[in-house]
Amino acid sequence: MKQLLTFSLIFLLFAACEVAPQKIAYGTDACHFCDMTIVDSKFAAQLVTSKGKAYKYDAIECMIHSYQDEFKDTEMAYKLVVDFENPGTFVNAEDAGYLISEKIKSPMGKNLSAYQNQEKAEKAKENFTGNTYSWTAIKEHLH
Repeated sequence: MKQLLTFSLIFLLFAACEVAPQKIAYGTDACHFCDMTIVDSKFAAQLVTSKGKAYKYDAIECMIHSYQDEFKDTEMAYKLVVDFENPGTFVNAEDAGYLISEKIKSPMGKNLSAYQNQEKAEKAKENFTGNTYSWTAIKEHLH
């Protein structure tokens, strides 16, 4: 019985330290950067450290500012943004394409949306107009 209890405690300890993104509770969770409630499933973002601590954001620009300032020396397991075309679905921020368009109103007013890849961002630009960016370019643009 004692061995079973020990095994169970070790299992729970490892399970609690899982390095994975967390589900966002829209309308309840607050943005780590600006403290606004995360309500729009088209613009959310998330950072997850290599130790498994998840940070949620209401807008891509909040995540980028947080990443560049507070977490510039922190190893991240995940840098995620929501695909504008698939609300609530995360994509890798480094692989995503970005669009800034006056026709898309984002929570923090930067009019910034993310897409699965650069090709999808270019396609969205045809509909919404604006400027497209890669991960590297959007970080520099917002810096």
